[in-house]
Amino acid sequence: MTVRHVVTWKLASEDAAERAGQAAEVARRLNALDGVVPGLLTISAGANTLYPDANWDVTLVADFADAAALETYQVHPAHEEAAGYIRSVVSGRVAVDFEV
Repeated sequence: MTVRHVVTWKLASEDAAERAGQAAEVARRLNALDGVVPGLLTISAGANTLYPDANWDVTLVADFADAAALETYQVHPAHEEAAGYIRSVVSGRVAVDFEV
């Protein structure tokens, strides 16, 4: 069964322009994983474009062949590199994984 992985981040910077740039960079790094990680079927990440004072800053939606593929993604070197940058700029993270 396909697993959908949805993650949303709140960035730490209080400067709106810096936060927007960081959100774009998070999305770029995540979208660059397309075709790189085995079992990753689709990936779409984007920076928030509306209501920046109310909404979180960037979201990822990714589909995996199965739970094992999601686990492989978590430890893949390309993902770990992107995750390292993300951890350096975020203040909060929420995630949900469900079957589709």
